[in-house]
Amino acid sequence: MVQRVREARVRVEAEVRAEVGAGLCVLLGVARADGFGEATRLAAKVARLRIFENEDGKFDRSLLDVGGAALVVSQFTLIADSKRQKGTRPDFSGAAPREQAEPLYDRFCEELRRLGVPVETGVFGARMAVELVNDGPVTIVLDT
Repeated sequence: MVQRVREARVRVEAEVRAEVGAGLCVLLGVARADGFGEATRLAAKVARLRIFENEDGKFDRSLLDVGGAALVVSQFTLIADSKRQKGTRPDFSGAAPREQAEPLYDRFCEELRRLGVPVETGVFGARMAVELVNDGPVTIVLDT
């Protein structure tokens, strides 16, 4: 999930660990079926996603076009399945285990950087407080 932001930051134990100005806050969930190809494709899609406005107010510019940064935060809860459960507790079994998810998270961030996007990150697996000012608001759910 990507959110167009005016600013965003992540805190771990009340300490600011990363922050960006205008750009995107990317909440990245990694599923068991994901691999390095998906991480690379998704990074390219995020970098080129045209959700920034041009002079006419139309979504026509990408993160690369506007020179924005990305704050990337790992979030396994995005992989929750709430459809198959009889009760109200989501099923997280589709989320990749840490030993699979963390290298894919790292690859996604590396690919964004390789494309020219300044990237700040949360702390993988940590309990984090994410603060942001959503610009628009614009929030897009992406799949590879």
